[in-house]
Amino acid sequence: MAVLRFIKKNTVFVIAFLAAVITCFFVPPDKEYISYFDFKTLVCLFLTLAVICALRNIKFFTIVARKLVLLAGNLRSLFLILIFITFIGSMIIANDMALITFLPLGYFALTTVKQEKYMAYLFILQNISANLGGMLTPFGNPQNLYLYSFFGIPTGEFCLIMLPPFLLAVFLLVVCCFFVKRKKFVIDTAFPEKLNIKKTVLYTALFLFSILIVFRVVPVIVGLIVVPIILLIADRESLLMVDYALLGTFFFFFVFAGNLARIDAVNNLLNTLLQKDTLLVSTLSCQAISNVPTAILLSRFTTDYKSLLLGVNIGGTGTLIASLASLITFSEFKILYPGHNKRYFWMFTGINLAFLVVMTVCAKLFFV
Repeated sequence: MAVLRFIKKNTVFVIAFLAAVITCFFVPPDKEYISYFDFKTLVCLFLTLAVICALRNIKFFTIVARKLVLLAGNLRSLFLILIFITFIGSMIIANDMALITFLPLGYFALTTVKQEKYMAYLFILQNISANLGGMLTPFGNPQNLYLYSFFGIPTGEFCLIMLPPFLLAVFLLVVCCFFVKRKKFVIDTAFPEKLNIKKTVLYTALFLFSILIVFRVVPVIVGLIVVPIILLIADRESLLMVDYALLGTFFFFFVFAGNLARIDAVNNLLNTLLQKDTLLVSTLSCQAISNVPTAILLSRFTTDYKSLLLGVNIGGTGTLIASLASLITFSEFKILYPGHNKRYFWMFTGINLAFLVVMTVCAKLFFV
């Protein structure tokens, strides 16, 4: 049972491990394996996740978000606030962390105002906002951090590439909110939590320091020394809370992608497909194997990082497995609002496919 629970909780990690092991039979381990790994991506991901965990431990994001929710005077405004908290949160703390932090807040808000019938719709829009909100920054999504590092993309160019689909995502999410009625209500629940100012300042400074490492201002080795030492003193639990399964997923997909690149038949096939349409191939690949493994795999076979960036970000919408964040949302929904899984699945699929089609068409016509 323990093994089954681990597999269920870390499905993508297990798949990455198995994929890496299988390809090792075709390309036996040798000295070239070391060239597969982007160690800077792994270090930057570890540091940002650790600092975010420290901020979560003092309930920084929850307290700030709750104060904003109290400002909502009607249901539509509540939707807009919750969706854009998640949207902006994913730019800062990554999409999966944003969902883990803000989905329970959405559940709390709707149950407080007795509007549980909108739960599935809210969760789906929060999920989309988390997947698409993180696209603007290199550290907003794990696949962005990897591609930013792997191709050495200039920061300004990265933001310019992702700005048009980012703005389109904002517009589409606002449109979706207008399907929610402006029912008035008052949330008068008091929250006992108060911000720990000293730790907030410290962890915010550490987060900004981590971003400087991502942006290549501070050497990676300096961050790997400074951040863990400070967290060991201030909050060692945050280092234990890091999503090591995500880091392991990257590790094994590096092996998987590196080995595939050395298999001639696979190399020729992917090179041919990507030369025809990198955007479409990467978007469709996400629907089958998720966006992080797609980014790692296809980066070995193309230099068209602009189309690949667009594809793996837009491709996070669509099927339930297109993004790890979508699986997190579905799991949270089943726990917080059981008995409505089938309705959620079909609504999720319909809305996500609509986003996928609109954003892919716009990307093909205007963004590439």
